[in-house]
Amino acid sequence: MKNYLLSMKVMLLFLALFITAETVYAQGRQITGTVISGEDMQPLPGVAIQVKGTSRGTVTDMDGKFSLDLQGGETTLVVSFIGFTTQEVSIGNLSLFTITLEENIQSLSETVVIGYGQQRAQDATGAVIALGEEKFNKGIINSPEQLLQGRAAGVQVTPSSGEPGAAVNIRIRGTSSVRSDNNPLFVIDGVPLDGAATQAGGADYGAGGSQPRNPLNFLNPDDIESISVLKDASAAAIYGSRGSNGVVLITTKKGKAGQESLTFSTSASVSTRARKIDLLDANDYIPQAVAAGADENVINFGGATDWQDEIFRTAITQNYNVGYGGGTENTQYRVSLSYMNQDGIIRNTGLERITGRINASHKVFDDRLRFDLQLTASDIKDTYAPLGEDVGFEGNLIGAALQANPTRPIRNADGTFQQSQDFRNPVAMLAYIDDRGETTRVLGNIGVTFNFTDNFFYKMNFGMDNSSGVRRTSLDQRLVFPGIENIGRGVINNTYQRNQLIEHTLNYNGTLGENRLEALLGFSYQKFESRGHFLQSQFFTLPNVPPVDNMGGVDNVTARAFLGNSFRGQDELQSFFGRVNYNIRDKYLITATLRADGSSKFGEDNKYGVFPSLAAAWRINEEDFMSGSTFNDLKLRAGWGVTGNQEFPRNAAVTVLRADNQGGTFISNQFNPNLRWEETVQYNVGFDFAIMQSKLTGAIDYFNKQTENLLILVDFPAPANAITRWENLPGRVINEGVEFTLDYLAIDRENFSWNILGNATFLRNDVQGIGTTLNTGNIDGQGLTGAFAQRITDGQPLYSFYMRDFEGFTEDGLGIYRNNEELFYLGSPFPTFTWGLTNNFAIGRFDASVFFNGQNGGLIYNNTANAIFLRGNLANGRNVTREIANSGENPANFGEVSSRFLESSDFVRLANLNLGYTFNMADSRYIRSMRVGFTGQNLLLFTGYSGFDPEVNTNKARDGVPSLGIDYTAFPLPRIYTLNLNFGF
Repeated sequence: MKNYLLSMKVMLLFLALFITAETVYAQGRQITGTVISGEDMQPLPGVAIQVKGTSRGTVTDMDGKFSLDLQGGETTLVVSFIGFTTQEVSIGNLSLFTITLEENIQSLSETVVIGYGQQRAQDATGAVIALGEEKFNKGIINSPEQLLQGRAAGVQVTPSSGEPGAAVNIRIRGTSSVRSDNNPLFVIDGVPLDGAATQAGGADYGAGGSQPRNPLNFLNPDDIESISVLKDASAAAIYGSRGSNGVVLITTKKGKAGQESLTFSTSASVSTRARKIDLLDANDYIPQAVAAGADENVINFGGATDWQDEIFRTAITQNYNVGYGGGTENTQYRVSLSYMNQDGIIRNTGLERITGRINASHKVFDDRLRFDLQLTASDIKDTYAPLGEDVGFEGNLIGAALQANPTRPIRNADGTFQQSQDFRNPVAMLAYIDDRGETTRVLGNIGVTFNFTDNFFYKMNFGMDNSSGVRRTSLDQRLVFPGIENIGRGVINNTYQRNQLIEHTLNYNGTLGENRLEALLGFSYQKFESRGHFLQSQFFTLPNVPPVDNMGGVDNVTARAFLGNSFRGQDELQSFFGRVNYNIRDKYLITATLRADGSSKFGEDNKYGVFPSLAAAWRINEEDFMSGSTFNDLKLRAGWGVTGNQEFPRNAAVTVLRADNQGGTFISNQFNPNLRWEETVQYNVGFDFAIMQSKLTGAIDYFNKQTENLLILVDFPAPANAITRWENLPGRVINEGVEFTLDYLAIDRENFSWNILGNATFLRNDVQGIGTTLNTGNIDGQGLTGAFAQRITDGQPLYSFYMRDFEGFTEDGLGIYRNNEELFYLGSPFPTFTWGLTNNFAIGRFDASVFFNGQNGGLIYNNTANAIFLRGNLANGRNVTREIANSGENPANFGEVSSRFLESSDFVRLANLNLGYTFNMADSRYIRSMRVGFTGQNLLLFTGYSGFDPEVNTNKARDGVPSLGIDYTAFPLPRIYTLNLNFGF
């Protein structure tokens, strides 16, 4: 609760449309005052002040101040605010008041951050989830999405892998787009981010290409105060053409007036692999391989190597955070500095980050003019192992380690690595491949607010987000890879992103009799620019010098020594928006939103899109007929809205010419003047409730999302004069589901409390009327060129698994497939049920938190097993699992893409365990607070999946169409143990 009030004090209700009507009261004496919190003595904005027995009143401004004209005979003020005990104040002859409200523990309805402002939770009409710092996941956290994982109904967070800083797939109420980005829009302190990668992906030098790391890694999680998720269209429509996938609003910590504080925290973590694949060891390998048809004289190298142990390690992470904040009534500030160095559990992987942040505000001219500053600067250094996602049967680092012959020694007698064209030595790969990246990012915004009156103000927000990323890859000429051996290679890839924002808003917040009106009118302009350069050099002649440090040291007798290219582009977004919130006697709530977006990405005939929404709520418990009811709160919400998705490449709607090798040009993309954004229409109906003196609170929501105008890239067969064209498909993608959230204070005693929090989501995804079939989900492995596992078509969920149905082996050990190897739709990668359960305990000064999460009803395709774990690989000198070695499979059997490798992705995970003790520092002159704690992450996993972890998603896109639910030699999620110390001075 304290965190939400803090952000309210600084930001406050920057809502509301220019309104010229104010209630005119009869002449009388005027009273003024300030309302403050009894918890921290800070001013409270948005507090309702009403003259008892009348319909007249006002609300406090952003500094907790109010003024009110009285008529004769009025004796009492009623002061009320969500989360605080309502207080009646005698007026008497006083004209200046200081009113202190005490927090009501039994009614901790939180304030939520919404688009362009804040709102009392009891006034919310849309589906909004707000999480404060006390509800975040703990431990090693690289990016904001990980704070939410499993904690919010309707929000599914799936890491692409367990690599430090790996990309994360976050889906809010399902996946809606066939071709475009499905991640939500992130807004940090009012600045909508671009979402583009800030560093290049890995080059494919024979170990597969790889995705860039998460662009949100630059933000230190310790700086985050709260996260709000706008799930339905009535809440997200204020962001128009970028709101279809939901919106995540991040608010950072700020200073408190009169409370100077210095905080310091540090932690040390140990990470280990959570699971090991049960492969044959050197003793068992030879007889099993011979039984499969191998020649012992060929496959027995006399060694005994556990290749998994050679690439995995126990990894250490250290983390330091220091923050200082405080200020006066006119000036508040907070500065912070953090450093994190995380080693991955695979050698040569890691992330090192240093982040500095400043938040400040200053008021002048009798508090009428306010300046706000938020600034973040970070430098991230990444180290990568060769873990490409689309490598062939030869394998990336993990693939090579899983199938490496355990009798092979690591080195030859002369000390060199044992390598050959048919054997990739994982240790040699780690030694001879040096892949590093560095990203510098600066995000900042300046806000200027001018109060015309206590209820009407203007705000200007100027934001800038600049990033510069470089990735350098050196391949030693001693690496036995085709095209690398005796040649070497250096690759440098630079990426630059710039995002500029200017916004103007007019805001009104006041009362009309017994009713409250909040309104907003705004204009926004945002410009996105990106550019990059690529340089590759090979044929190096200087030994023991990293190629990227010696691009000129090549043998220039070949014209193929240097390769390079570059790109540059920009797009713009111009928007007009408005919102009105009308509160009728705290019983009936109405919210109307309208946004018009003009985007340079759209076709000439569709430059502007209009995105409306309408929502209403009825606080049923305020009705007279609910008097004496068991409900302390009962609210019915209903909303409808339209949002868009314009996350497709720039220049998609225009003609793009490229040069050919003969000096001419060709059309690589044909213009489409009718190209428009994807559009999602969403309906939401929900109940919020509280019973048992508000000890049990919760929400139930039903939603229906239908996405139309689906974007797709169409290929033109030769001899057409263009290669591709972006078009909008007919039909729609439907996501329908039900969400549950519960918060139960089971025990609340002086020295012992127990709080239970749970969330659950049921989801169904379906494609209707697109009139075409799209294949995706590329499957890699020997003999699997061109193979795929997923198809998008009418009547099935997105990315449905489409393949042969495996029915076992014949007596000869050959595969049997239903209906003569016909392809069938066999299920969906989407879990139909996801859930999270948290138990929080406090026993005196000890505290504990136990968080489980899980999913059911989805499938995952084990491409690793399909490519590597076939009994025939034993005969070819490669390793397999014990299960495969002892199976009845014929070594001659071919591993077709089939349900043999399609497994359930169900799991239950003990995801987060926190134990802590807070010391009594009342007698200390210098230390205000001290806490020591232990955190465990991914401690237990219950699953039937045979791979490292079912909660993973390898990018297996085909022709640009994304995939979902495929695992191919992915970096496993680690098990992490963390000891942490927190001090307040």
